[in-house]
Amino acid sequence: MRNSLSLVVDRRLQSVLEPHRFIRWVYVGRLSIATAIQIAALSSWLIADQEKTLVATVAFFAAIFFTGASFAWTEVNKQPLTEGFLYVQLVVDLLIVTSVVHVTKGAESQFAALYILVNAAAALLLPIGGVLLVALLGAVMYLADALTVSDAPLSTAVILQLLVFTAVALGTSYISAQLKAAGQGRDALAAELVSVRLREKDILANIRSGIVSVDDKGGLLFANASASELLGIDLEQRIGRPVVREIRTVAPVLADALDLAIGEGLHAQRTEGMIEHDGRSFPLGVTTTSSDGDGASVPRTTTAIFQDISDHKRLEQLHLRAQRLEAVAELSASLAHEIKNPLASIRSAVEQLSKRTAATDDERTLGSLIVRESDRLSRLLSEFLDFARVRATRRDAVDFAAVVRGATALAASHPDRTDGVTLDVRIADGPLVVHGDDDLLHRAVFNLTLNALQATRPGTTVTIIADLATRGQLPRGVPFPFGAMALQVTDQGHGIPAEVQDRLFEPFTTTKPGGTGLGLAITHRAIEAHRGVVLVDSDTRGTRFTVLLPLTEATEGVTE
Repeated sequence: MRNSLSLVVDRRLQSVLEPHRFIRWVYVGRLSIATAIQIAALSSWLIADQEKTLVATVAFFAAIFFTGASFAWTEVNKQPLTEGFLYVQLVVDLLIVTSVVHVTKGAESQFAALYILVNAAAALLLPIGGVLLVALLGAVMYLADALTVSDAPLSTAVILQLLVFTAVALGTSYISAQLKAAGQGRDALAAELVSVRLREKDILANIRSGIVSVDDKGGLLFANASASELLGIDLEQRIGRPVVREIRTVAPVLADALDLAIGEGLHAQRTEGMIEHDGRSFPLGVTTTSSDGDGASVPRTTTAIFQDISDHKRLEQLHLRAQRLEAVAELSASLAHEIKNPLASIRSAVEQLSKRTAATDDERTLGSLIVRESDRLSRLLSEFLDFARVRATRRDAVDFAAVVRGATALAASHPDRTDGVTLDVRIADGPLVVHGDDDLLHRAVFNLTLNALQATRPGTTVTIIADLATRGQLPRGVPFPFGAMALQVTDQGHGIPAEVQDRLFEPFTTTKPGGTGLGLAITHRAIEAHRGVVLVDSDTRGTRFTVLLPLTEATEGVTE
């Protein structure tokens, strides 16, 4: 309480001592004193000395004229308060005070104390040298008037008055200097505080995580822009109002976390759940913390930090998928080797038997069927071996733009593509260079393009875009220290069922009649061999595959 009172007093003092505000008080004080003296002179003009009445009248009108001119200069014309202007003001005040003292018994005048006010004003407006100069000038005027009015030598009272004038000037000057120093320190602290608040506000406004703070009754205290965007609610318009119930309609997991933290005062907890708004559903990670407050002026508050963890979940799935594919690849290689050699022997034997002259037509037909199916099985085993052997055997500088042009042109002329489909290939200007195996990259781009050309509806367009990845395309949690190359393959087909998407890159997973389900598995392993990732987004309007390949330091680049 005492600190708060001191702060209030300090602020009021600083406000009063502000030069423009203080000079207005000087104007008011000057006119008030001159008016009072003039009224006193007029009330006694019949019995007073006419010379003294004339002096008082001249001083009154001089004060009015000079104050009016000064007011117009500073308040109407908004001119700065220069040091010369302040000296003129104080000298005029000394002349007015000397006039008042002269007409009221000189050295014995009760108005001699007005010199103290002028010296005090000088101490608050001028540096110490200027204060001493004004005090010396006032003392000379007072002393000259005292010697002019009275022929007697200087009395002790006059000398004492001069000492008081000087002491007050020095004391007030010291206090003023201390107040100005304190004010400068306060201003510096206030500027630093404003700077910190601006930095804090800028950080909170631009952070990708949503931040919501509520009081112990669920009233909204703070929400950043990301919170409103993630929840689809304009939270800034709800500051001070209960919001937990409204949040529950779109994000029950966040509302439950806030209720639990408010009710039980848990200092930290972590939870996950789904959120849905605008027809979109995605996982949300929520962390809540609580502060106890002091139970009186500062209530307990709860803050929730939450974010879309779709990328995190997707990367977890990619990691698990990579582990499963690695195990399948090892098993596939072993089985393919074990099966392929006996299969070749079986095919050769059946072919020899069917060529016998004693063989019947049925035997020849069955033999031909066995040979044909053996060849098909052999091709399948060869694809399996290709899947198992996918490795980036070399790391050369690869012109990715040339790879995309070659692979898409080959896929566009493939006989299995859907008729009536347009292929729109967009490749960014400038060098698009990655380090890797151009054969593997060609195979991956070809597989993705051919899949899109087969999956899209007739009369639609398959779009291929190759460019440097934007920051928004880079999933959080994946190390791309020098940025990434992005390839997007988008079709306008019927989409991939949700139950298939989780197994999409596993062998034998396919939605295409007659497909082996190895094309995407090989593509995934080829991109993974280059330390890249393959992401898929699909709905009923079509499917988009996004390939991200890391750039090396020599090919660093990222767009906004």
